[in-house]
Amino acid sequence: MMRIHTYPLGELQATCYLIENEGKGILIDPADEGSFLLEELQRKNIELEALFLTHGHFDHCMAAGEIQLAFGGVVETPHGVSVPSLYMNKKDQFLIDRLESTAEHFLGYKPIFLGYKPIIIPPKLIKYFDFGEFQISNLKFQILSSPGHTPGGVCYYFPEEKIIFTGDTLFAGAIGRTDLSYSNKKDLWRSLKSILALPEETTIYPGHGEESYISDEKVNLKK
Repeated sequence: MMRIHTYPLGELQATCYLIENEGKGILIDPADEGSFLLEELQRKNIELEALFLTHGHFDHCMAAGEIQLAFGGVVETPHGVSVPSLYMNKKDQFLIDRLESTAEHFLGYKPIFLGYKPIIIPPKLIKYFDFGEFQISNLKFQILSSPGHTPGGVCYYFPEEKIIFTGDTLFAGAIGRTDLSYSNKKDLWRSLKSILALPEETTIYPGHGEESYISDEKVNLKK
């Protein structure tokens, strides 16, 4: 049975989700505090299969490099050790490329971990996906394009469980900001229209804040 573990992390309290199923799991938006997430994986005895981003903003992926480092992703990987890849939309790669400088700008310091710079994600461990059905290990879900907040925004939809992870596209009672130079208000509204067409009982797990339901957000967006 699939379980969802929710962790608001970092100064911006971006929400990381650990999706667990039969001893294996994925991390959606490994926001910050990589050492804490690694301890959670060990404590819960979960084998990490991969990391997934809803979009490329630094507050949603600062722990990715630290986690990959712990699995041997920055140094030579020991034989038999599998390093989890980071899956994302290629259109947000430009945000990953400037991850460190953006984080320093907003946080006011350089994130450092044991002398390394874990915020830098090894390019060889980044994978781009196609939209539609996706399966990794024993988890099946759909990857939905949801540009607007960023060009490469995506949502992860689990139809059988009736849950969706919306990143910064849709929150409880709010929508993603579009005042950034690369944001697009028309794209965001098209993305929202697509999300709100899902079954009304679908639970929304956003990139910040509390969960909601499609039925509630249909009402909220009409206000």
